[in-house]
Amino acid sequence: MSHAHVSNTGRIWKVFWFLSAVTIVEVILGIIKPESLHMTNFIGMNLLNWIFIILTLVKAYGIVWAFMHMEGETTFLRRSVVWTVIFLVFYLVFILLTEAHYIFGVFKDSTIKWNF
Repeated sequence: MSHAHVSNTGRIWKVFWFLSAVTIVEVILGIIKPESLHMTNFIGMNLLNWIFIILTLVKAYGIVWAFMHMEGETTFLRRSVVWTVIFLVFYLVFILLTEAHYIFGVFKDSTIKWNF
């Protein structure tokens, strides 16, 4: 039983270009900060931050798909891994936004001074 060596060079370059493209979009958006995205709020946060969170999740999915070899796994296993992580990230964002909004309100509407 011998296994032939299969080169993954092409696959590695595809993943590299995909991750590079998403990162370049993130960097360009971070540098220019379009006014229409930066000043428009959606569910307690501006659209630009939502775009960064979504693009980061897309990159994380690409990394898991390529480097953890999820493309060769069953659909159930892929979904159980990816959906769990996406749910936890969005839950964390929800908790952080809720707590930040509360703390901002406490400091804004009370006699406690901003000392940081």
